[in-house]
Amino acid sequence: MRAPESRMAYPGPALFRYSVNKHEMRFTPDDITELGPDEIFVFGSNLAGMHMGGAARTAMQRFGAVWGCGEGIQGRSYAIPTMFPTVEAIKPYVDRFLDLAYEWDQNTFLVTRIGCGIAGFTPEQIAPLFDRVADMYNVVLPRDFYEIIMRRRGKPLDGADD
Repeated sequence: MRAPESRMAYPGPALFRYSVNKHEMRFTPDDITELGPDEIFVFGSNLAGMHMGGAARTAMQRFGAVWGCGEGIQGRSYAIPTMFPTVEAIKPYVDRFLDLAYEWDQNTFLVTRIGCGIAGFTPEQIAPLFDRVADMYNVVLPRDFYEIIMRRRGKPLDGADD
């Protein structure tokens, strides 16, 4: 059962800087070493779940990611497979994640720069997959992902450089 649309439209007091109400925007930090209550670390993985480097290694060492599990919730982390030849192949995995994040609105999901490390994609290629996040209050993106999405939507980024 889907929640009322009004629930997803409210940006929450701590998460949006560029909303109509000028609420403060929160961006995923570059280096996450601990999580707050109800936060989940979202990282890029491979389907085999071999979390050997980058954010995947951090997820395994600190946040409960499981060796051999390449997708989904694992401890306080969520794996999105990104090791594919095209961005289009990643989209269904991002969509599944966003569907879960919509339903798990009591949690805050900190999305790392998935696909932009070992997988070799650019933020310009990956960020559009997360377009729905701009209307969700419980998913936090890296600043460059958010700015790319807002530019694609034709939205001004007042205060983006502060």
